[in-house]
Amino acid sequence: MARILITSAIPYINGIKHLGTLVGSQLPSDVYARYCRARGHEVMHICATDEHGTPAELAAAKAGMPVAEFCAMMWQKQADLAQGFALGFDHFGRSSSQRNHRLTQHFAGRLADAGLIAEVDEKMVYSPADGRFLPDRYVEGTCPNCGYEGARGDQCENCTKQLDPTELIDPRSAVSGATDLEVRETKHLHLRQSALADQLETWIDRQTDWPILTTSIAKKWLKDGDGLRDRGITRDLDWGIPVKRGDQDWPGMEGKVFYVWFDAPIEYIAATAEWADAHGRPDADWERWWRTDKGAKDVRYVQFMGKDNVPFHALSFPATIIGSGEPWKLVDYIKSFNFLNYQGGQFSTSKGRGVFQDQALEILPADYWRWWLMANAPETSDSEFTWAAFQAGVNKDLADVLGNFISRVTKFCRSKFGETVPKGGSYGTAEAEVIAELTARTATYQAHMDAIELRKAAAELRAIWVAGNEYLQAAAPWAVFKTDPDAAAATVRFALNLIRLYAALSAPFIPGAAASIAGALDIDVPDWPDDINAALSALIPGHGFTTPEVLFAKITDDQREAWEEQFAGQ
Repeated sequence: MARILITSAIPYINGIKHLGTLVGSQLPSDVYARYCRARGHEVMHICATDEHGTPAELAAAKAGMPVAEFCAMMWQKQADLAQGFALGFDHFGRSSSQRNHRLTQHFAGRLADAGLIAEVDEKMVYSPADGRFLPDRYVEGTCPNCGYEGARGDQCENCTKQLDPTELIDPRSAVSGATDLEVRETKHLHLRQSALADQLETWIDRQTDWPILTTSIAKKWLKDGDGLRDRGITRDLDWGIPVKRGDQDWPGMEGKVFYVWFDAPIEYIAATAEWADAHGRPDADWERWWRTDKGAKDVRYVQFMGKDNVPFHALSFPATIIGSGEPWKLVDYIKSFNFLNYQGGQFSTSKGRGVFQDQALEILPADYWRWWLMANAPETSDSEFTWAAFQAGVNKDLADVLGNFISRVTKFCRSKFGETVPKGGSYGTAEAEVIAELTARTATYQAHMDAIELRKAAAELRAIWVAGNEYLQAAAPWAVFKTDPDAAAATVRFALNLIRLYAALSAPFIPGAAASIAGALDIDVPDWPDDINAALSALIPGHGFTTPEVLFAKITDDQREAWEEQFAGQ
């Protein structure tokens, strides 16, 4: 049994996220965590909401709510959505927690003591009308690269170019709309990442099993231009973690908070501590996951994220941990994903373009989305969500292959033998061939899951389902029953055991359906099968079952067309 720490990139608190966010971190981390648990490993699966920074303040102002109240409301909404998608986090935390306050201030103090934080005079945009400095996202204007008029001071949403607020044409305050902006000097803290560049490069070079996407992004940041640059870790904001050096005030930093990118990854550790607090456990119970001097040497730590988060997780967060000089656990494997696009373009929150998580659950159960997103996960390149592809995938894989097999077997058994596993006959050459095929396919499926190649794993799982359909079609118990009821009974008994096997193997991807399948068989979701031969004899004659309702309803053309129109955006 291994001990596996799994973290999903934590979503911003500023609104409901679209399917791209789900497929890029939270969902794959859950599929992997469920698989690891099924294989008998001890797992700690952590996520949280990212509650600081400009987006939170702007969203709260737009909602007309105090930012703390807004964040509490949105945390609950995101926690409910996580539950709706069956994301089995051990703890879903909050970066605004006191645990994260104390840990962030602690790391800042350790880095300062190590000479890895510099005080830097910066030129920033100041709005006299608002009476404050405006962080990057508080400044909007025209992109100097593509001419888009709604560009933010950190990035243009239209062309994705990284920007500085002072580069915008005709800049204005996102708070008040004021245009009489000035550039003034203010002091901020910078993490001296450049001083750790050699250590980080050596560490990354040792990660020979990381996805090419992850290492290529990390090395690009290390090598491009002047190499890894120092990065600001403070901002002039009201909402956030106050800048302190450990538990001591930091002279000259009064009224400032830590920049969200600095405190957000630390929340992975803090959320694990929040888990211990929530369950009345001592600090030793979370430290064994994070402190290598307290048991974390034996932990394998896996992170899940979209490719845009790689620089922070492969460089900046490790720089914080390494620079602290303390025995904290470094990540062992970073699973990064490309982007999921929508119908030939991008998802857009501002334009209401694409399917967002709350909307998805309103129109279809979670397993429909879980299966399609993982079967089409953007692992090696960007992938595309289209309603036509979604309809085809759901109808073919879930309805025609898995659902149809379960329906045919249980309904035929009920009509000829009743709702119990039939006795009579014995397994023969056909069953032996299926056992051999599924033994090999399950091994391949496990190998893909162990390598966290989830799209390949989904394809292999589908092939396992297909094998049952091909067996049933060739055995044709409905025809054999007329002349040899015992032989038909053996076929049906074997097929019912295939259904049981499918419940176990499918649970990481479609846990709701797996539970429904197991419930129809009057069992719990079975343990992971170590022996396919034994697994396909587990349901013995006389064991009762119920014929389930339609497991997966097909998506009609009318539904698809209506949803295409509904989610087209402005």
